[in-house]
Order: sequence, then structure tokens, then C-alpha cells
Amino acid sequence: MRLFSRFFSRPRAPDFPSRTGLNWSLVFRLALRDFRGGLRGFGIFLGCIALGVAAIAGVGSASLSLSDGLARQGREILGGDVSFDVPQRELSDAELHFLASHGRLSRAATLRAMARGEGGDAVLVEIKAIDGAYPLAGEAVLDPPLGLAAALSERAGLFGIAADPGLLQRLGVAPGGVVTIGEARFELRAALTSEPDQLAAGLQFGPRVLMTAAALQATRLVEPGSLIRYHYRVALSGGAGAAPASDDAVDAFVADARKSFPEAGWDIHSRMNVSPQFAKNLTRFTQFLTLVGLTSLIVGGVGVANAIRAYVERKRPVIAILKSLGGTGSVVFALMLTQVMLVALLGVAIGAGAGAALPFLAAYGFGSLIPFPFEPGLHLSAVGQGVSYGLLTALMFSVGPLGHAHDVPAQALFREEVEPRRGWPRLRYIGLTLAAAAGFLAAVFAFSVDQKLAFIYLCATSAAFVLLRLIAFLMMNGARRLPHSRSVAIRLAIANIHRPGALTPTVVLSLGLGLALLVTLTLIDGNLRAELGHASPGQTPSFFFLDLPASKAEAFTQFLKAQAPDGSVRLAPMLRGRIVELNGLSVDSARPKESVAWVLQGDRGITFADAAPEGSSVVKGEWWPADYAGPPLISLETDVAAGLGLEVGDEIGVNVQGRTIVGRVANTRKVNWRSFGINFVLIFSSNSFKGAPHSEIATLTFPGAGDPAREALLLRETAGAFPAVTSVRVKDALDALSGIVGRLAIAVRAASSVALLASILVLGGALGAGQEARIHDAVVLKTLGATRVRLFAAFLVEYGLLGLGAAMFGLAAGGGAAYAIVSRIMGLDFVWVWPQALAAAAAALALTVLLGLAGSWRILGRKPAPYLRNL
Repeated sequence: MRLFSRFFSRPRAPDFPSRTGLNWSLVFRLALRDFRGGLRGFGIFLGCIALGVAAIAGVGSASLSLSDGLARQGREILGGDVSFDVPQRELSDAELHFLASHGRLSRAATLRAMARGEGGDAVLVEIKAIDGAYPLAGEAVLDPPLGLAAALSERAGLFGIAADPGLLQRLGVAPGGVVTIGEARFELRAALTSEPDQLAAGLQFGPRVLMTAAALQATRLVEPGSLIRYHYRVALSGGAGAAPASDDAVDAFVADARKSFPEAGWDIHSRMNVSPQFAKNLTRFTQFLTLVGLTSLIVGGVGVANAIRAYVERKRPVIAILKSLGGTGSVVFALMLTQVMLVALLGVAIGAGAGAALPFLAAYGFGSLIPFPFEPGLHLSAVGQGVSYGLLTALMFSVGPLGHAHDVPAQALFREEVEPRRGWPRLRYIGLTLAAAAGFLAAVFAFSVDQKLAFIYLCATSAAFVLLRLIAFLMMNGARRLPHSRSVAIRLAIANIHRPGALTPTVVLSLGLGLALLVTLTLIDGNLRAELGHASPGQTPSFFFLDLPASKAEAFTQFLKAQAPDGSVRLAPMLRGRIVELNGLSVDSARPKESVAWVLQGDRGITFADAAPEGSSVVKGEWWPADYAGPPLISLETDVAAGLGLEVGDEIGVNVQGRTIVGRVANTRKVNWRSFGINFVLIFSSNSFKGAPHSEIATLTFPGAGDPAREALLLRETAGAFPAVTSVRVKDALDALSGIVGRLAIAVRAASSVALLASILVLGGALGAGQEARIHDAVVLKTLGATRVRLFAAFLVEYGLLGLGAAMFGLAAGGGAAYAIVSRIMGLDFVWVWPQALAAAAAALALTVLLGLAGSWRILGRKPAPYLRNL
């Protein structure tokens, strides 16, 4: 008040706006002068805005830093400018000549095998056999620091290898020790501490082992049909010291290769697109985390609205002064909106600064733990996205409460308590709120790469808001209709739930939305872990055996039956192939659903059979007879068929070992992938690959729960008797996938914790905003004889009921959202993970009660006299 008195005591009259417009210069000066008293009451406002903006800007900046790292180091990650990958065959002389004529060429071969130490322990390893030109870009770092030629050369009849430190630990071998792979013995000469093209290799289930191509031949692991993959990297620079080729030259080379060898069946990656699937997954995951951060901003919007309501109430005397001096309601609104948006700018600046700094903090604190090239930098696009969301959220949630300031009467200057105006603000302010909301929605769609996901998110969030407001209304209406309890504490608690100015809508809205998000993410994480850890004794295989030569299948089956007479053995032929045509058209023109796009990316495992395998059932069409001898027929998994838009009778072209086989879809079948048994997306009729070299895949299933000691013994015996066979323990593979899911879950939990923190801020702000009313109530009740214990019990019951209502909604809404995502989007069987969901709900309930009681404790200690004088 002193500020405005000084301002209006100037000799000239205040230059208030006319009916035709506002004097924005005056409004801005008044807003700045009022800030001389500080930002008291805006702490929650600032915290909510800053948290949401920091989450959105931070996620975007971190993602772009990772993308920049991939782009800038794409040549090193790929191992050259362009990589040509083919399964189960080496390139022809014509293809090799074409590649070599465009630059330096390096060849490598990768496959899985078993490595055995001197003690007999066997470990699954990922072999990479390289030539003398490897790597064309980047550097392999060894410990001790040897050159690759020295580390891998042959000495005294033993080839050398360099291996991931994990292999040294698991086999208990130090540099200089001997390791057996296949039928050859190797000297482990160095630990491979850094592999330049590790990211391009994709998911690995075992430690990496580097060896020469000659050493790979000595292992005798490569036989016709072996699951080996050949990689040919080309550096277009033409010389070791020359500058890298331009992006246009790389694109032209790739186009020339596709045109010159359309039937090659190779998988081509350039340095600008090292891993398309990884880039796509990164974009999706970034958007998901951004939407989680956006949820925290929306939750914080409730706190913004509460803070603005409290701000308007505090400024009632100032508003009355302005009205008394001739100011209109529009002046008041413009002044307060200017102040609010200036504070919002401060909060946005704090959040944007924190988000922009996140990549640098991540690189400084966790740079050595990030398994990808990470280039921290200032990303204005990500920061701008957070700033836009923050300002639009502040505007959207503040215009409505500020609109009530328009009608604060001048009489408020002469009476401390004037009945506030109830109901909706004027139409102009409702329209402005809707315009801000429309801008917010437009921003969500504009910044989203997946419009469908953005639409689903907005619909779900809107539905949650409506449901939460409905729940709050039902709680208040139900409390109002309840019969009077004999307990004074319960009667007071119920009255507080439905009285004017009750905290019910705010608590239920903020806490319910944050808890729903937490329960959703908790259940999704629990379902993924349950899916990966799902094992049915007697049904889920204990082992997969790969690279089993067809000629040794019978001997291997007898070996397994002798080692595990109570086990069940299954075999199936296996080849690698890539879908290249759909109904005569290249897959480049296909528009598959996102859920099955992976089928067209890279090569897939395929098989041939006379009958439908276990764990699958024909849905449409019929299976071919056992003696079928006509054109190739295909059995296609039903979800993949629907995602590709294929029906029975359509044709699919698959490139296998450099030759395209076109088959007609004879039937579609439903596959139970949860059994983890042998099954394939594509199954051909047996005559399709008659005479083609192939290997067998086998499974061994124990009748009961797995015995680790027995499984370890079988692993050693198999590696010794059949060194060319790769043994994969199902539990180890699932543990590796579970580890990846766990690392992703950390990022999701970090983002969701921001939303929960925003909920806590909103709850604390609501308690602070209603503190004056609670103090008056407590003073009157204490004057009438209520004790502190009785009032404390009333508050305990009130906050317990509010928290229980929010928890019930969070469980229901979070469970429904998780069910939709897991069953409809992920295509998995949904299971209720009760312990985690109930723990989250119990934590929310306890949080509400504790915060409520913490805020009420100060109220109970106030003396009645100072407040009674003002009533």
C-alpha cells in the first residue's frame, strides 16, 4: 500500500487508461514497483514452473546431445563411411570389386560361440574376426597397450585374441592365459577396453572377442548354414590422410550400390544413419519422457492457479486503492497479469537454465558410464520448447483466477473481510483462458513427432482432470450428506472436506494426477520385468543351442538325452533372411504399422516345417500337407500379417543367402511368444529350401525349476563335446534384457519423480493458501473449548480421507492406463503387480497426511487473542 500511495501522491494525476485502451507503460511501471516488496507468496509458483520447464528442456537437451554425438562420431561408430552387412554368405567377387573401387575396404565377420578356460568353464562370447585394415575409423584400445597386429598375430602355434574385460573375470584368465574357442586354442594377450564400432554391433549377449580371419578359420566354427554375419566397411576418402567424403558423396555411393546390385540382400548403413532403429527408439523415448515432464508441468499448473488465487486475495487492499483512484477492472487485471508473467519468466529462466545445464552435468558426473557418444551442448530448440510450455502453462492457469480481480469492490479498502465474488470470471477472461489452452494444445502437437501419441496423451490428461474434479465434487457432496457423527473430530473433518474454500479439489487433483502417473509407470515396469522373468517349469526352455550343423543334429540330440534324460529336446532348421518384397513391390514403399515395422528392418530368423510348431495355432487358411511339392508357401504370424496389411494369398519375397525366394501366404497363425520356445514369424513349406545349407536350432527344457549347478555342468560338457555349438542359457539372456529395461526405468523414474515433486509443491501451496482460514477456524473452535488434541485428530481424519480418495483414483486410473499400454500397445499379457502399486498408493496417502499435519501443527499453536480482535 505504501508503494502505491507514494506513486499516486505525485503532483500530476495518474494516467489511467481510457475506455479505448490501456496505458501499458504505466501498467509495467506499477508492476515493477510492486516487486520492491519481494516475491513473497510466489515460491510455489516459481517451483512448479521451474520444475516442469527443467524436465522438458533437460530431456530434450540430453537427447539432442546424444544425437549430436552419434552424428559427429558416426564414422567412428560405424567403422567407415558406409557398412554393407549380409548374413550367412560372403560377397561375390563382383560385389567386392565394386566396393573396393570406391575407397578403402575392411572386412569383418561376427558370430556367437563358446569360450572355455583352462578350468573347463564355458562362457558365451561374441566373436569379431577382422582383417588388417580394421578399423577404418576410430581406434581399438587394448590393455596392455598393444597394436592390433601384435595382439592378434600367431606366435608359437597360437593365435592371439583381445577380449572384453568381462571375459577375463568370468573365466578367471589374465593376459597371457589360454582360452579355447571352437577347436582352436588362443593366447589372451590383452583386454579390449574400447571397441570403436561397438554401438553399430547392436545388442550383445556376451563379451566381445577380437581375432583375425585366419584365427576364425582355425576354430572350424564356420560351416555351411552357420549363423555368421559378414560386415564390409568402406571409407570413401581414398586415403588415410585425406578428408572424409561429403554427405552427398556418401548418399550417391549408397544409391549406386542399391542400383548396381538390387538382389544382394545386404543391409546398408551410412555414417549419417548408423542405427535407424536406435535413432527411432531414441526419438520415441525422448517424446515419452517429454510427456512425463509435461505432466509435471500440468500438475504444477494446479499449484500456479492456487498461488494466483492467494495472490489476488492478498492484493485485495491494493486493488481497492486502484479502484478508488479511478482504475478500472481492466487496469487491475492487466497489472496483475503483467506481474504474474514476469514471475513466470523468472521461473522459466530458472528451469531453462537447469535444463540446458543437464547435459553438461551428466557428462561431468556420469560421462564414463554413458555407453554412447555424448556431446553436451547448448540446444536452443529444446530450451525453447520448455520455455514455450512454461509460459503457456502459466498463462493458461493464471488468467481465470486473475479474472476475479476485475470485480474486487472498492469497499474492500474499508473492510478487512468482504464476501468474495463467487462463480465464473467474465467471458473475456474465459475466452483468454481458452485461447491459452488452445496455444498449449497446438504446442504439444507442433513439438510432437508422434501425433497419435500426443493426441492420446492429451485425451487421457483431459479425462483425468475431468474425473478428478468429479471425484472431488462427489467427495464434497457425499461429505455434506453424511449424517452427523458423535465424534467431534470426525464431524469437523467431514465439515472441512465440503466447506467453502475446502482443500478437497486441489488435493485430489494434484495428488491424484501425480499418483496416477506413478502407478502407470510402476505397473508398466513391473509387467516388463515379469514378462522377462516369466518361466513355466517344464514349458520354458532352459537352453537354446545355435549353430548346430544339420549333419550332427542326431548325434547332438542323443548327447542331450544322455546328459539330461529327464529333459525335453526340440529341434528346428534355421536360416537368416530379409523381407525385400511384398506383393511384388519393394519394402521401401511399404507403410507398416509401427508395432511391426521391425520385421522389415534387417534380417530375420526363418525356418521350414511340415506341421505347425508347438505354441502356435492357425487362425486363417490351412497348413500345407506333409508331402507338398508345389511353389513355396508361407505361414505368417497373425499380428505381423495385420501390421503389414497382408492376407492369405498375398506374396512375400525373402532374400536368403543372396537369393530371393517368393512365397504365397497359405495361413496366418497366433504365436504364444511367452513360452520362449522355438517359433518364427515366417515358416516356409519344407520344399522351399531343399538342398540349401542351414543349421539347426535346439532347445532343452527341464521338467522342474532350473538347477544352476546342473546347468553349469551341462554348459561345460556341451562346449567340450560340441565346440562349434553355441549354448545360450535362457536365464542369462533374460537377465541381459532385464538389465536394459532397468536402465531405461531409471530415466523414467527420474522424470516421473519431477511430477511427484510438483504434486508435493502443489499440496504444500494449497495448505499454505488455506492457512489463514484454518487459523480462524482453529481460533474460534479453541475459544469454544476445543482442545489441541481434538483439532489434531480432526485434521488427521480430513487429510487421511483426502489422501485415500486420491490414492484410489491413482490406483484405478494408473492401472487402466498401464493395462492399455501393456496389452494394446506392447501386445503383452497384463498382470497386476499389487505390491508396487499398493506401495505407491500408501506412500501418497502417508505424504498427504504428513504434509497436512505438518502445516496444521503451526496453526494449533496460535494464540486466539490477536485474531479475535479482527473478526
